[in-house]
Amino acid sequence: MNAIIGRKQEQKELEKVYNSNKAELGVVYGRRRVGKTYLVREYFNGEFDFYHTALSPVELQGDNLMEKQLQSFYFSLKRYGAEVEEKPRDWFEAFEMLIALLSSKGKDKRLVVFIDELPWMDTPKSNFVSALEHFWTSWASARSDIKLIVCGSATSWMIDKLINNRGGLHNRLTHRMPI
Repeated sequence: MNAIIGRKQEQKELEKVYNSNKAELGVVYGRRRVGKTYLVREYFNGEFDFYHTALSPVELQGDNLMEKQLQSFYFSLKRYGAEVEEKPRDWFEAFEMLIALLSSKGKDKRLVVFIDELPWMDTPKSNFVSALEHFWTSWASARSDIKLIVCGSATSWMIDKLINNRGGLHNRLTHRMPI
């Protein structure tokens, strides 16, 4: 937390997210290479209950991009202690695995979940946004201990799919942090 220079307002926002007594969904967005990921990682000192960075679709050409994203998410789940034997078949199953992982951590502390480069996970025909909406509205938003922070440099995607969402995430975001 001490390595951050400036960004006082953003640090106050992250402090509000963490110290809140309700479920929080914070969205950090802005151009590439401006310090979004650095800010979140440094503020929380890398102490997340789950952290995942999506794979860049630029390097991953081919038909099985969704499978690669799901496999990467599976590896992140395993890294944070999930007892899962097979990679998820779709995003709904992936978020169910995340629910199981977070549920296993108990309710005695705040659970900080950080998903970086979220737009990259939304591959064609993946139903990613629907699965994220379902995760948030059906489970996470009902728990006062969940602090979900999502980040992305595809600003138009973040605005269109999250901030201006007219589906399950409509008016569900608790914090918006343009950087």
